[in-house]
Order: sequence, then structure tokens, then C-alpha cells
Amino acid sequence: MKNTFALLAILAIAVCAPAFAQHEEHGGERGGQTEHFNARPPSRGPAPVHNAPARQEAPADRHFADKPGHPEAPHVDGNHWVGHDTGRDDARLHLDHPWEHGRFNGGFGPHHVFRLAGGGPNRFWFGGFYFAVADPDLAYCNNWAWDSDSIVLYQDPDHIGYYLAYNVRLGTYVHVTFLGNS
Repeated sequence: MKNTFALLAILAIAVCAPAFAQHEEHGGERGGQTEHFNARPPSRGPAPVHNAPARQEAPADRHFADKPGHPEAPHVDGNHWVGHDTGRDDARLHLDHPWEHGRFNGGFGPHHVFRLAGGGPNRFWFGGFYFAVADPDLAYCNNWAWDSDSIVLYQDPDHIGYYLAYNVRLGTYVHVTFLGNS
């Protein structure tokens, strides 16, 4: 009887071990960027930018990899929001009708982690809330998993009508507008 239980235990480990080995908590590649660059959401959003120069370059001309191994997209390094260096005068992030669909009230910051439930950059959702990525940031979210990534939202202190959606898996963020809720 003892041998039967031992054999069943060994068989169970042999069958289950490959499944555990395939699940990497910190690693892997998706879309050319290392996953889990900064797996812990920042404790706070960015500070307001004062006296920022106007940005004219196209998104392809901006570089964000401030250190080796950092993504070539806006990201958070500790509590420093790399790439959030434009102020209220950034014409690329101007909305004629800010808050057109109301304001998001589902919670902000690291204690409110939301799992994306579908869509794409032009319209994605979670928990009955709908958002869209700002046109200038579309190039920075092509490796997001729109049906499963976890995000944290922060208020944008500089760009009226926008929030910052931080991707927990990638450590990157984009500007988003609220499209309403169902």
C-alpha cells in the first residue's frame, strides 16, 4: 500500500511539474520588451511638470530607455515617471472636450489593480469601465495583452482629460481617456 501511494505521488509530480515550469512569475518576452520590468505599481502618480519645453518630435523620435534593460516606452523607475516630462502646453495631448464622457471614479493608485477584459487601444474595458489610449501613445502599447494584463490608473496632473494607465506586467504606461461605463 505504501508503495502505491509513493508511486502515485511520483506520478502526480511528474505530470504537474511541466505545468509549473511553464509559469514564469518574473520573466519572458512579449513584443520585444522584457516582462516585469517594474512589477510593483508606483506608490503615487507623477508630480506636475513646471516650465516644460513644448514637444515637437514624433513618437518614433523619442527615446525612453534611460538605462540598459529599460523599455523603449514611457515607464516608471521606482517613483520616477520616465517620459512624463511635458506640461499642460503639450499640443499632442490637448482635448477639445476633456471629460466628455464623465470622470472615472473606480479608484486610483496601487491599491486599485484592474484586469483588462478585452478590446484594444482604441477601446478597452474592465469592470464595466471603457477607455481609449491617446493617439500619441499608441506606439507604446502594442505589446499589451488587452484581455488579461493588469493595470493601475493614476490621475494625470498635467494633461487635462487624461489618466495614466500603468501596465503592471511591463512597467510601462500610456495616457488614456475615459469613455464611460456600462
